[in-house]
Amino acid sequence: MTCPHLTYRTENDDHTFDTERAFCTVVEEFVQPMRADICNDRYDLDHRTDCEIYREHASDSGENGNTGGDA
Repeated sequence: MTCPHLTYRTENDDHTFDTERAFCTVVEEFVQPMRADICNDRYDLDHRTDCEIYREHASDSGENGNTGGDA
């Protein structure tokens, strides 16, 4: 499952890009490729447990940020 807060954009207020770039809607900024790997759950990573932005947002908004195990 991909992080619901990750989008891909080809532009921002000032620039247009040739390729889509990863954008985090929680922090409202473009993110580095390594962060996008976490958001896309690549390489045995899980955005729900490995991304501090997701975990903090989940706890702030009352969402359940765990992976389904016992809390």
